[in-house]
Amino acid sequence: MEPTILTHHKNRVGYITLNRPEKRNALSPQMVRELADAFDQMDQNPEVKVVVLQAQGRAFCAGADLEYLHELKDFSIEENIEDSYRLKNLFSQIYEFPKPIIAKIDGHAMAGGCGLVTVCNFAFAVPDALFGYTEVKIGFVPALVSVFLAEQIGQAKATELLLSGELISAKKAAEFNLITEVIEEDMLEEWVEKFSSKLIAENSAFSMAETKRLLRSLGKSERHQALEAAALANAHARTHADCKKGLGAFLSKSKPSW
Repeated sequence: MEPTILTHHKNRVGYITLNRPEKRNALSPQMVRELADAFDQMDQNPEVKVVVLQAQGRAFCAGADLEYLHELKDFSIEENIEDSYRLKNLFSQIYEFPKPIIAKIDGHAMAGGCGLVTVCNFAFAVPDALFGYTEVKIGFVPALVSVFLAEQIGQAKATELLLSGELISAKKAAEFNLITEVIEEDMLEEWVEKFSSKLIAENSAFSMAETKRLLRSLGKSERHQALEAAALANAHARTHADCKKGLGAFLSKSKPSW
C-alpha cells in the first residue's frame, strides 16, 4: 500500500507531505494514522526544529475521503465514536505539538483539510486557495474544529464560517486570522523556506517550545472537556437523518432538499 504521507528533513526543517494528489489529499483512516506517526517522528527527531506541513498536487486537502464516506453511512454509533476520537486525537496532537508548525498551502483547504490549517501555528497560502468548513451543507456538524477555531480566531468569526459553510478567499482568510499571510504562487516555496530558516537561526528551540506550552495551557482543561463533548457530538450527528440525507446527496452528486 502506497504511503499517504511522505516525510523528510533538511537543514533542521522537517517536511510532512500529504501524498494523495489524485484524491485531492482527502483524509482517509490510513492518512490520519500516518499523519499521527509522522508528527511523532518529527517530535522525537533532535535534528528537526521546525515542521512544514504541505501537500502534493493542486489541492491542500479536500476533507473526508469519498470512499470512506461510503463506509461511514453504515457505521454503528460505537464505530462513529471510535472514528471521531481518532480525528480528535490527531488535531490535539498537532495543536499541542512542541515545535513550530508552518502550513504551506498551494491549493484549496476544505472541511477537515481546513481543520488541519487551523491547528498549525503559521499558514502561508497562494492567492487562489479557498478555505471553508462546508460540513453544514451536507448535514455534518463541524464539532471538533469548532473548538480549535473559536480559540484561534474568536467566537464571532468562527460562528460566521461554521454556520455559513461558505468558501472564502485566501485574502479573507488572512483578514480572519485563519492564515498568516497570502504569498504569490511563484514565491511560496522560497518564502516558507526563508521563514523557517529565520525561526531556526534566530529563536531558541527551548523558548519556542515553552512558549507554545504556556499558550496551549491557557484554558487547556476547558478545551479538553469541550473536545470530549465535540467528539461525541460529531459521532451522534452522523446518525441523524439530516446527515444521512446530506451524505447520500453528496455521494450521488445531487443537492439535498433541506
